[in-house]
Amino acid sequence: MAFRRNSAWWLNAICGGAVMLSQADGAGAAGCLDLPVQGEGVVASVIDPRTLRLADGREIRLAGIEPSRERYDAEVAALSALTLGRKVSLNGADDGPDRYGRQAAFVVTEPGRELVQRRLLAEGGALVGIDVLPAECRKDLLAAEAGARAGAVGIWMARDVIKNAANSGDMVTRIGRFTVVEGRISSVREVGSTVYLNFGGRWTRGFAVTISRRIIGSFEAAGLAPKSLTGQRIRVRGWVEKRAGASMAVRDVGQIERAGGD
Repeated sequence: MAFRRNSAWWLNAICGGAVMLSQADGAGAAGCLDLPVQGEGVVASVIDPRTLRLADGREIRLAGIEPSRERYDAEVAALSALTLGRKVSLNGADDGPDRYGRQAAFVVTEPGRELVQRRLLAEGGALVGIDVLPAECRKDLLAAEAGARAGAVGIWMARDVIKNAANSGDMVTRIGRFTVVEGRISSVREVGSTVYLNFGGRWTRGFAVTISRRIIGSFEAAGLAPKSLTGQRIRVRGWVEKRAGASMAVRDVGQIERAGGD
């Protein structure tokens, strides 16, 4: 398989618009389907809730989503029902493997051109991940996730999928896990090369989002200048880490949404 790098196309796609800052309108999966086709194959097996093995041995990692891991068996079953034995096309910026030899792609079933990631999100079988994506693609995925949340289906049958940033004890239990967090920014601090968005009065103990000052320009361009977020309610997604307290490193504007209720 020839590994191609469409870097110029990828930069144009990402820079073509700012990340969505509010709920999407669910206008279809065109944004993700507009990515170049990087191959096709027949699904021979499902390895886990986001990984397929094709008949030719290639392993495909579903881009743009993150399994909840709370309903592992159900998520494997859902992915199997959608893809097992079916011909699929693989859309993405390139077909290069990750360090584990897997190709990241948006998987489209044939016939019908159904985007697997969108279907999983719409059924409450996954969360939107933190892959760097073109704006229209992310907008569509977030719309599918929002629809499942509004309908309380799949993982959204539970009321605590989105964690409360103000509950520092709850956040500590999420260390090492992918999490969607929501809360109001109480203060913004700059310490050295890092900007801290703090959700609690005591920033050394409460939950905080960290952003490198090197990438603040991209947040400002997207209408998310950190200082402007003080007092704002936001939703952020990523991996919870341990610093002074629980924290989450944000490396792309797509990890943050305005949650409303200000």
